[in-house]
Amino acid sequence: MKVLVVGGSGLIGGEISLYLQAKGHEVTIMARKPPSTPVLAELSFLQGDYVNDDCADGRLLGFDSLVFAAAADIRALPQDGSITPEDFYTKYNDEAVPRFFAAAKAAGINRAVYIGTFYPQVAPHRIGYCHYVTSRHNTDVAVRELNSETFRVCSLNAPFVLGHIPGLEIPHITALVHYVRGDLADLPLFAPVGGSNHISSYAIAQATANALVDGERGKAYLLGGDNLSWKDYLQMWCAAVGQPRELEVRTDDHPMLPNAIMFAGAGATINYEPQGVDVLKYQPQDLNALIAKVVAAVG
Repeated sequence: MKVLVVGGSGLIGGEISLYLQAKGHEVTIMARKPPSTPVLAELSFLQGDYVNDDCADGRLLGFDSLVFAAAADIRALPQDGSITPEDFYTKYNDEAVPRFFAAAKAAGINRAVYIGTFYPQVAPHRIGYCHYVTSRHNTDVAVRELNSETFRVCSLNAPFVLGHIPGLEIPHITALVHYVRGDLADLPLFAPVGGSNHISSYAIAQATANALVDGERGKAYLLGGDNLSWKDYLQMWCAAVGQPRELEVRTDDHPMLPNAIMFAGAGATINYEPQGVDVLKYQPQDLNALIAKVVAAVG
């Protein structure tokens, strides 16, 4: 297949790109700027800004498959007050993503996978109340509604994601390593209330490859891996840096896992069994081993 991976310079899209290439597919990364990570820079590159460019200009011709891993989240939200969260998510997700998928459909791409988030499925009560969850729900629905006999789309909705691509720095993960290691002495070391499901970017890549071939038209698959309390999760990081300890659980806003990113609600615990594993055939990775690899890379 000739696959276009939008957002292929990031962790999830990059992992998908590398996995598909290893499986023999012809992969092109689309992003605003070429990837600086050496292993990703070796892949074909197509410049594109799905929000501000007219992607119906012919640049999508010649591809038969699309993976979209670039929808906006809180990391891209301007913090200067120049745009409200509702307007930002509406522009970057609700409007721009379905418009891009429509352009892909018109260009003759016949199969597509949208990488979404688990919140609309595991916390549907937040739809209509949280701008981010509402936006990702609206986007997911709109994208899957573009299904037709010639354009097969499904979505893969992922929980918290952890992974490692050599040379690709993930700032919040680097900060987390320094935090549990005690390098940030002004920040108290504790665990927040609640917990979540976690998956590796490699497992998402496996699921994506199989979804392109066998994914059910119009289906939203809930991906998943390990259900962990935040205490257990952070203690895994403590052990990985060589400082195992029992963490106190507090209701305080956490410096690394703040309430601002807990879109199911502060203190929520989100445990579940994933859907469609028999179709998507992905294998959860050993999270302890993955965390150890990330810690070693941070140094």
